[in-house]
Order: sequence, then C-alpha cells, then structure tokens
Amino acid sequence: MTNPTDPNNKLSMILEFWDFLKTRKKWWLAPIVIIMLLMGSLILLTEGSAVAPFIYTLF
Repeated sequence: MTNPTDPNNKLSMILEFWDFLKTRKKWWLAPIVIIMLLMGSLILLTEGSAVAPFIYTLF
C-alpha cells in the first residue's frame, strides 16, 4: 500500500482525501468535489473552442 503522506507520490492528495472521507465519515463531500472537478475539466477542455456557446446555454 502506498503511503498517502509521501510527497513524491502523485496520488497523495487523492489518497489523503479518501482517507479523510473514511475516517471522518464526511461522505456528503464526495459529490460536491466530483461535480466541481467535472465542471473544472469541462471548462478547461472547452475553453476557446467552438463548443463554448453551447456550454453557456446549459447554465
């Protein structure tokens, strides 16, 4: 098993967040974080593209 506190581990932030959710029983945070990550990736992927006007109609 990887050590979540190892600074050289690229997945350390994700593993630390997962450990936080398991330990503190804060499962209500998971959907919020997932939605925020999806929205951020949508913004990054569609920035400056021809799809941008269609994204604005969704919101």
